Amino acid sequence: MPRWKPGPVLGLLLGLLLLGSQPGRSQSGPSTSRHTFTRSAHLMGSHFTFTVVAENDSAGQRALRLGLGEVRRIDRLMSFWDSTSEVVRINRLAGVRPVAVSAETFDLINRTLRLSKLSDGAFDITFASADKLYKFDQQAHPALPDSAAIRASVRRIGWQKIQLDAARHTVFLPEKGMHINLAGILQGYGLRRAKQVLDGLGIKGGLMNGSGDIYCWGRQADGSLWRVAIGDPDHPRSVAAWVDVTDVAVVTAGNYEQYFTVGGQVYGHIINPHTGYPSVGLRSVTIICPDVELADGLDEVVFVKGPTAGLAFINSLKGVDCTLITDDNRTLASKGMTLNYYHGTTPAAHP
Repeated sequence: MPRWKPGPVLGLLLGLLLLGSQPGRSQSGPSTSRHTFTRSAHLMGSHFTFTVVAENDSAGQRALRLGLGEVRRIDRLMSFWDSTSEVVRINRLAGVRPVAVSAETFDLINRTLRLSKLSDGAFDITFASADKLYKFDQQAHPALPDSAAIRASVRRIGWQKIQLDAARHTVFLPEKGMHINLAGILQGYGLRRAKQVLDGLGIKGGLMNGSGDIYCWGRQADGSLWRVAIGDPDHPRSVAAWVDVTDVAVVTAGNYEQYFTVGGQVYGHIINPHTGYPSVGLRSVTIICPDVELADGLDEVVFVKGPTAGLAFINSLKGVDCTLITDDNRTLASKGMTLNYYHGTTPAAHP
């Protein structure tokens, strides 16, 4: 399920191409006073890059500083690794007593439980309760861990076990050794909150990239849409297809930065919370939908469910599309997905 630890998750699949004028230019044309400003930072264990369109340097730089600052605040509040975070306090007191948390943390945890229910447990923040049996070091390993050890490692996993008290804003993990980790959705949540900050500052257009989790809105400074590229897993720095979009999230998960192999089979870092084994069948999943937080969780849902069930799940949702690449290099897409392909690229199938 979600990532075992923060890390750069796929600048390899999604890239931003700011290629001048694209189809979809606003009718009124670009404003001559609008300019593009960009700033990067290392947050949530990953590389974040924010681009905003503003009237002047002062407004642009202030927006970048405050937007990235909001992601930094959320990381400190909910990090699995920061000893002062509310998530760490919840985990530390598992099996002991409920922990009072901020309304913000409580609400996000509550939303993850809704996604867990919707996905039949494919998304589960208690995945962190499992023993760390795998080393995703991009190396060949002689064998998977002992099956009995894997079964034992998932005994404390179970989103249904989390006890929430809405009146007191408390979270309780009833078994010692239980842990939660919001890493599978926290980058998306951080981008959503950063967008709210930028809205309050009057920023009408921008693109935020949190290590492959992208959210864009408005238009570029020249009035064109934002172009988001989708790469080829076999050639991480190349671009196979792209979409011209606005007011939407484009979020990707993949298995070729954190993985190991056994007998030629690639095992990526997204763990199936039902079995304790790494998910197989997919190399990458890209989700497109208006809600960046939801998209951040859905990519891993599809990974856990696999190509057939995962695609069927996305097709059952309104306003959500996806494209995925299977272990045998087939490119599949949901019913409403439309991509622009470069020459030599095989168009996605719509099974």
